Amino acid sequence: MHPEYTNSDSSPHRLKRSFDSDDTSNSELEQLLSEEKRILDRIAQLEKELSKVRSSKDSSGVVAIADGRTKLNREDKILQLKHEDIDWKQYEAPEWCIPIKANVLDFDFKSLGAACQFDVILMDPPWQLATHAPTRGVAIGYQQLPDTCIEDLPISSLQTNGFVFIWVINNKYHKAFELMERWGYTFVEDITWVKQTVNRRMAKGHGYYLQHAKETCLVGKKGQDPPQCRRSISSDVIYAERRGQSQKPIQLYELIEELVPEGKYLEIFGRKNNLRDYWVTIGNEL
Repeated sequence: MHPEYTNSDSSPHRLKRSFDSDDTSNSELEQLLSEEKRILDRIAQLEKELSKVRSSKDSSGVVAIADGRTKLNREDKILQLKHEDIDWKQYEAPEWCIPIKANVLDFDFKSLGAACQFDVILMDPPWQLATHAPTRGVAIGYQQLPDTCIEDLPISSLQTNGFVFIWVINNKYHKAFELMERWGYTFVEDITWVKQTVNRRMAKGHGYYLQHAKETCLVGKKGQDPPQCRRSISSDVIYAERRGQSQKPIQLYELIEELVPEGKYLEIFGRKNNLRDYWVTIGNEL
């Protein structure tokens, strides 16, 4: 008779192995169910965030960040430059820059971090705007991201020692501090960009209570100072002309390069107009 059908099949040892196998299967099943619950909770959270984005748009796709009004005043041209209106050809890529055109949300940052640990990381996240913030509508020429998408970026894998610079909008200060703590950083500085016109007057923009004429970049530090790091340099206030939408002043890049000379620099959510020699820039608009 075939060994499979002998009486030894029902021996205590074989039954014990059978029960052990069942226990293992049950344990694996419980792990899978737990993971499934975590994923479903995550999906529900993302759907909730995305519903806020959808509800903030009218039928024409214009983001409504006014007090119930979504139509744009066509005579108000300031800060209403749409993405398609920008002549990107005028921005030629510097010879020694390293642009990486990619979707930041699914880019393999961990492999990049394994190849290079950066001294400075700069990011200008496409924060989801509050629908009630300014007093008039503004045309937004880029896709906004829910906070949960930004906080899931594996920033901690890109840097052991160094600085992170995060541009922040008014209603996201608290979230930016949360991100720093989540990624392993301690807040150390903040930089204010005072916006100017071509005539060097203060360039005022939209605001809910006050007109906004500045932007803020928060600075966090992780681990030790990077090699060749300098202290007490430059200034925490930048006076610079306001240019295209979301285009940040070149003075910030110069400040970073003065802070950490000959460092390894990375910009996330970068655009073609901010490409710079000796910087790695990652974004989907390069």
